[in-house]
Amino acid sequence: MHEAGRLVGEVLTELSAHVAPGVSTRDLDALAEERITKAGAIPAFKGYHGYPATICASVNEEVIHGIPSARRVLREGDVISIDVGASLDGYFGDSAVTLPVGPVSEEAARLLGVTEEALYKAIDCVVAGNRISDIGHAVQRHVEASGFSVVREFVGHGIGRRMHEEPQVPNYGEPGRGPRLSEGMVLAIEPMVNAGKPAVKVLADGWTAVTRDGSLSAHFEHTVAVTADGPWILTAREVRVPARK
Repeated sequence: MHEAGRLVGEVLTELSAHVAPGVSTRDLDALAEERITKAGAIPAFKGYHGYPATICASVNEEVIHGIPSARRVLREGDVISIDVGASLDGYFGDSAVTLPVGPVSEEAARLLGVTEEALYKAIDCVVAGNRISDIGHAVQRHVEASGFSVVREFVGHGIGRRMHEEPQVPNYGEPGRGPRLSEGMVLAIEPMVNAGKPAVKVLADGWTAVTRDGSLSAHFEHTVAVTADGPWILTAREVRVPARK
């Protein structure tokens, strides 16, 4: 799983360097598919329940599952969430990052920063003996204290020989509940945070989830293993700091 995760992290780092005004989300998708297949891996999302692309590319008010398109061209001031999954030698890695397209507004930069911070606060809870709900509680507490809201309809998940395994990992809730974490478990932890209200809806394409109020959304994700020495981020990648206007 470390090899699958490492590949996903490398692909996201490479895609991040190509995010710029004038680039289409289809361009990013083609690059990701080429990079994954060249490494001898399989794009995990393509064909999954009929999903048509290698990555999910969600822009601005799109929360998750945005379908790449040649018509969706990035503009300065946008934010884009890129979600990548790959299967390598029968094991899966899954990770996401939300990036600014050139300089962005103060609110957008703060949203990205808070969501990424929430991810790492959640990862700090990935310790043997803790409960699943400790993870979501850490996300919710940080996000709501910052004046943003947590998406309820979509959650993180276990991951291993399948992309989605038990247990589900919500990004909200009271601590001390749910399954107890034990060494060897691997979780995809993925805060989805809205600048406005938490409600979302799925568009007519059957995939793209957007904020109901049209507010910006951000999504960060890592695949994390529970070890005797604490959390091990299998999809570790280079971090890009959001630009501000």
